[in-house]
Amino acid sequence: MHELCIEKTPLFKLLNLLETEYINKMKKTISIIGSGPSSLLLAAFLDTQKFDITIYEKNKTAGRKFLVAGKGGFNLTHSESISNFIERYTPSGFLKNALLNFTNDNFRNWLNDIGIPTFIGSSKRVYPEEGIKPISVLNTILNHLKERGVTLKFKHSFSGWDTENNTIINGKTITADYTVFSLGGRSWKITGSNGNWMDTFKEKEIKTVPFEASNCAFKIDWKPNFINQNQGNPLKNITINCNGKTQKGEAVITKFGLEGNAIYALSPKIREQLKSKKKARIYIDFKPTFSREEVTLKVKNSNFKNTTQILKKELKLSTSQIDLLKTYLSKEDYLNSEILAKYIKEFPLEITALGILDAAISTIGGIDLDAVDTNFQLRKIKNQFCIGEMLNWDTPTGGYLIQGCVSSGVYLAKYLNEIN
Repeated sequence: MHELCIEKTPLFKLLNLLETEYINKMKKTISIIGSGPSSLLLAAFLDTQKFDITIYEKNKTAGRKFLVAGKGGFNLTHSESISNFIERYTPSGFLKNALLNFTNDNFRNWLNDIGIPTFIGSSKRVYPEEGIKPISVLNTILNHLKERGVTLKFKHSFSGWDTENNTIINGKTITADYTVFSLGGRSWKITGSNGNWMDTFKEKEIKTVPFEASNCAFKIDWKPNFINQNQGNPLKNITINCNGKTQKGEAVITKFGLEGNAIYALSPKIREQLKSKKKARIYIDFKPTFSREEVTLKVKNSNFKNTTQILKKELKLSTSQIDLLKTYLSKEDYLNSEILAKYIKEFPLEITALGILDAAISTIGGIDLDAVDTNFQLRKIKNQFCIGEMLNWDTPTGGYLIQGCVSSGVYLAKYLNEIN
């Protein structure tokens, strides 16, 4: 006689179904609008035993800006100490708790756990291991979410709120216990990041700040004879100073002006001067490893008689650096070792404008930081939150943008898990 298998009886199946339905009814619902890094990490860290999670994305696919960011080398985060990391943000205090809660090391460990091993490059930036493409990173994260039971709905656009503060998506009211907006900034609109949502938030009397370019090109009115010879050339191993802040790295000479990591980090200082003075002054140090006195001695004591040869052979300056000095200094100053050394260590350039918004790597502006509380909740609408780049914070490239976004998502997940 066969033993009865309780699990296969109709009554057991019915009870199991009723239990599942009861648990699902007990869950809170969360609508996440947008599918950028902050959204994906929020969904990855929410407790699926407590929440029924749905991500709404207006595009046909998720993470389009995430993929575009990976075309130039997929820089996921940076490996520097978390104390230094926090200071890369403006204002530095706004994301401090989020970054401490989910650090760059935490992010790397999580990526490794879901099957995305990383390595630290020579620049101390963190990348997926060789051979892992951006689309593979995104698909691994999306598969992880699907395994957790997260629902993704594409071609679903947010257009506002109804009279009860429920969101309207594709013309229909969506009710949820919690709503999280992760709508991005206003750079690279080809990815859908066009900032059109701002008017909707303004109509709701939520305080906003106009979008401005960050991590962008900066306009310099080059002399024609210089730019014709040097357009596209890099200025390597330099530091740039603006109003007391100095950044190491390199910059590229463009017809428009300058761009590159050595100047991106100075964006807040440059914008500040442009607003107050209509122009900004930066100073380039072509030989940051030498003091001004050492540069002077190199020039004076060289066996080479020709100044250009001295700069090439003794100081290893590039052709573009030498051309800058030749173009902007008088012949007398160029041949004066003291004056020449001064300009090698502190070469002035005037910036007259920011690059256009859509060509910027990132933007500032969006939701004013005073419009949300310490847990990113909108002060005007209870249980609705804003995370990621749609908030008015700033940081340079180098992994800091993605890290700021993912940390804000994980921090909000922790908060929601704890209060439910």
